[in-house]
Amino acid sequence: MDHPVGATAAAWDRDRTILRFPDPAIVVVDERFRDLVPYQEVVERLWTGGRWLEGPVWFGDRRELLVSDIPNDRILRWSEADGSVAEYRRPAAFANGNTRDRQGRLVTCEHLTHRVTRTEYDGSITVLADRYRGRRLSAPNDVVTSRDGAVWFTDPAWGLMSMYEGEKVPEELPCAVYRIDPVTGELEAVITDMPRPNGLAFSPDESVLYVVDTHVRAYDMVDGRPVRGRQVIDMGHGTSDGIRVDVHGNVWAAAGRGGDGYDGVHCFAPDGTLLGMILLPETVANLCFGGARRNRLFIAASRSIYSVVLETQGCPGA
Repeated sequence: MDHPVGATAAAWDRDRTILRFPDPAIVVVDERFRDLVPYQEVVERLWTGGRWLEGPVWFGDRRELLVSDIPNDRILRWSEADGSVAEYRRPAAFANGNTRDRQGRLVTCEHLTHRVTRTEYDGSITVLADRYRGRRLSAPNDVVTSRDGAVWFTDPAWGLMSMYEGEKVPEELPCAVYRIDPVTGELEAVITDMPRPNGLAFSPDESVLYVVDTHVRAYDMVDGRPVRGRQVIDMGHGTSDGIRVDVHGNVWAAAGRGGDGYDGVHCFAPDGTLLGMILLPETVANLCFGGARRNRLFIAASRSIYSVVLETQGCPGA
């Protein structure tokens, strides 16, 4: 679709504590989107002050959101109870993507150390993966877990191409999507046909694995492994980074590099139809579902954290 010039500016150039409904930052492209966002809902900026925010993950038992601030080498903690933001971990090895495993532990992709780690209940850190076939991983980027307990992550090497998000060193491995076996801990390269795999997420029944590389590709899951990759979502003149899926199978994709009237979050039906957009004045890196009902979408966008309450819920672990 055509994205109107000035749309984002018009939506955000006002006191957002006083708004007429519907919020002009919430754009309906397909009528089905009206069922996903309450008419009275307003997009909120919860905090600003980061440098490049990534990897949001919700901890419902603590009512907290953790977000990586990669160039500042820290993980931040936003409290739902009082809206405060504090440092959860610093230094953080230029952490990027985060998720929780099926036991509720934090799993983190670290650029600087070229590894995926798990934070145990006592705060100690266990290395889940740092090498594949004797070679060092590049810069693990985004991570999810599946119902069987396996950890899946992407390694597009973005974090070793500059000092801004890690260190500038040569790649030792081709870019890939990896799976860590929940029993043996064995690391397996399961997708090797994508130039720079980035965000990833499973469909509600885990029959499909979605993976981003500018646009969004889908892989059928056969015997626990992804096959038959094909592009299912075209991000138009911009790009995507992180993605999450709701219980209806809709794909919520970070959108950026498209400019005014584009940057924000785009929601797609399972068949790839664009349903609607949440326009933001910043490029979005990643997002996650959280809140007491798992219906609050938290958005990591450049230097700020945003949220919007929805009429749908994220898949468990999304």
